[in-house]
Amino acid sequence: MLAKDLISDIIPALKTSDTAEEALSFMEAFRISHLPIVNNKTFLGLISDSDIYDLNLSKEPLGNHRLSLMTPYVYNNQHIYDVIEIAARLKLTVIPVLCEKNEYMGLITQHELIQSFNNLIAAQTPGGIIIIEVGYRDYSLSEIARIVEDSDGKILSLYVSQNNNSGTLRITIKLNLKDIKTVKSSFERFGYKITATFGEQSTIDEKIKRNYESLIKYLNI
Repeated sequence: MLAKDLISDIIPALKTSDTAEEALSFMEAFRISHLPIVNNKTFLGLISDSDIYDLNLSKEPLGNHRLSLMTPYVYNNQHIYDVIEIAARLKLTVIPVLCEKNEYMGLITQHELIQSFNNLIAAQTPGGIIIIEVGYRDYSLSEIARIVEDSDGKILSLYVSQNNNSGTLRITIKLNLKDIKTVKSSFERFGYKITATFGEQSTIDEKIKRNYESLIKYLNI
């Protein structure tokens, strides 16, 4: 998933002829805290609502002020991970997108970024989650996939985080199965350390059973 696929076709960029009041109106309407300033196709920088409040001259064009703008952006062919990194590091609500000629193409909103990442990791797809921990040298994606597939499962998404203190990797695996008991047992059989599981069918069934028994007991009183 590339930056060009995430560009919003709704939110306009600001021009230097726009007033601070107009800029704040746009931000309020779209529930964002940043907007790019663009003249023709030249990206001049990103202005925030706090920058505008500091101007204290809402009726004047933005171009009348000496603005100290930050200039974060991504290129249209950069991956969504790059977009997320910049947005998270700089706490941005929009991220400008430029083409190879450094011309402004549009922007990506924080909402669109979250929604696209949600689709990327299959968060909305039903299924259980297993988190395992392995040493750096023991990590084998092919073996992990084989263990899951031998248990009649499929990996919908997988991501890895490092624990520098312990020298291990934490691997979060989203499966297409609601009942993950078989996959869990297979990982344990191959010596994998399971640190957490979510969405196990057995756990859900037990909870439903307890609630049902409590209801019957209450009705019989």
